[in-house]
Amino acid sequence: MIQLKNVSLLRGVKVLISAANMQWHPGHRIGLTGANGAGKSSLFAMLRGELHADVGDVDIPLDWVVAHVAQETPALSTSALEFVLDGDEELRQLEQRLAVAEAAHDGALVGELHGHLAEIDGYAARSRAASLLDGLGFSQADMSRAVSEFSGGWRVRLNLGRALMCRSDLLLLDEPTNHLDLDAVIWLEGWLRDYRGTLLLISHDRDFLDAIVNHIAHIEQQQLTLYRGGYSDFERQRSARLAQQQSLYERQERQRAHLQKYIDRFRVQATKARQAQSRIKALERMETVSAAHIDSPFSFSFLPLLGVSDPLLVLDQVATGYADKTVLQQLMLTMRPGERLGLLGRNGAGKSTLIKLLAGELPMLAGKRTEGKELRIGYFAQHQLEQLRPDESPLQHMQRLDPLTREQEHRNYLGGFDFNGDMVISPCAPFSGGEKSRLALALLIWTKPNLLLLDEPTNHLDLEMRHALTLALQQYEGAVVLVSHDRALLRATCDRFMLVSDGSAQPFDGDLDDYRDWLATQRQAEVVKAASPARQERAASKAERQTRLAERRPLIKQIERVEAQLARHQQEKSQLDAQLADPALYQNSDKQALTALLKRQAELAERIEADELDWLTLHEQLEALPAID
Repeated sequence: MIQLKNVSLLRGVKVLISAANMQWHPGHRIGLTGANGAGKSSLFAMLRGELHADVGDVDIPLDWVVAHVAQETPALSTSALEFVLDGDEELRQLEQRLAVAEAAHDGALVGELHGHLAEIDGYAARSRAASLLDGLGFSQADMSRAVSEFSGGWRVRLNLGRALMCRSDLLLLDEPTNHLDLDAVIWLEGWLRDYRGTLLLISHDRDFLDAIVNHIAHIEQQQLTLYRGGYSDFERQRSARLAQQQSLYERQERQRAHLQKYIDRFRVQATKARQAQSRIKALERMETVSAAHIDSPFSFSFLPLLGVSDPLLVLDQVATGYADKTVLQQLMLTMRPGERLGLLGRNGAGKSTLIKLLAGELPMLAGKRTEGKELRIGYFAQHQLEQLRPDESPLQHMQRLDPLTREQEHRNYLGGFDFNGDMVISPCAPFSGGEKSRLALALLIWTKPNLLLLDEPTNHLDLEMRHALTLALQQYEGAVVLVSHDRALLRATCDRFMLVSDGSAQPFDGDLDDYRDWLATQRQAEVVKAASPARQERAASKAERQTRLAERRPLIKQIERVEAQLARHQQEKSQLDAQLADPALYQNSDKQALTALLKRQAELAERIEADELDWLTLHEQLEALPAID
């Protein structure tokens, strides 16, 4: 196990962690959280042996193999597959020794080394490396390409694959989902759940943390505290501790009131019903998470829109692509004010291409595009961070964008994005990726767009900023098109999804759980193509079963919702029946109150009857589907 004994860690004269005492055991999967600058990366460096504790001792078993993701990747001529295989150092050493022994015709040593290779599953190493690369989004052709041919984001994936290839006792992952799309994140999630060593994970993706970790180590006010459970469990525990602070209640009530106002205003309008339902879900969740974010430095909202057209944008049988290559065709899309659209699809399917088309950065190759008279597009993508002027401060960027607004208003606005003090007037060249992303978002929001196009907006953003962005998007009155690997943001923001696949974009009738199942089916189909006839038959059977499960899932979910609703109505009616059966009620109650109770009793009887009819109909539909073996 790993032991921290009275460990203090400093950066210069600043104390990051003070007198930490903690034990991490094999099988612990620990999420390391804390504000930017709290000391998470420094703690990682200490565990890697690159930093030493200023006070205290860190005990890691001497025979433990520690794996981490390298920050840089040289432009090597080595193939992607061989580069990932290099992550298993013991395998490579055995291969080298085996080559020397074979050249020397040392039969005894050759036999011994082959035995050792079998012990470490060395003969399946290439298959494991290929599987890692496939899960991270690399094609079969990519695996033989030289490392130098890949862009920066893909080299990050190669480094991640190399770290996973290492048969480690301790795995240190710092923001592993950056530069990954949703299908790669889902695959990595499954891989890490099966990891048998000790995992220490820095991530700002709450769903990712919840799915993987069983402990949270949180750095706050120089203290390192260990919490049991996932990230949501941590939020609940921390919020309970903070619940005594009066400011928490005041701030949470303001946020609740804002969402409730939206719900009350729009829940009765058919065109706004889905958005209102989204806000209702957000309001329910806010009760459990807002408390844990009470000390967030971020607080901002979208500015009132200048004008809105309905529809904002219409695509009719549109095709688009690059040069002479068509990527997407027969696109049909209408964006109206208040709509929230999430784009799903595997890596390379064309999600970013569709966003660029909507933004006007890619030409139409066919079809018709109709823009509303008041359309104002706000487009955020990672490449736009490069358009920030490195020699200018956040304040200068704001003044260049809007020279007529007073400086103090710009400062107040930037403060909501945590640009305060000297930082607001400092050149942005040395800013971190997260700080540059916050500045780009601030500039975008100031333009008051009524159609937001967001392509991976949470890359480099920490949990607090993601939380603030989620709240702001829930209150935003314009339309949103979102591509993100952050499922918490997708769930809280999007009312509908489109699946980008096979050169088109079609409405996706399902949620993110259904999309995960769709991905599994796609992967299984690919395995079938590459498998032997016997394996093809088994894989096809499994794929068919997955398809049948996917068909049944929406009905099962509807049945569960109806059953829960029926139980609530029956409980309320039982209580009302008992109340109306009391003779004293008719003697003491006024006629108006009694009439209201009788009316509610009749309403509940009708609703129960309707619920029961819905339940029967759904079960008939479920029974009509093919059975699952």
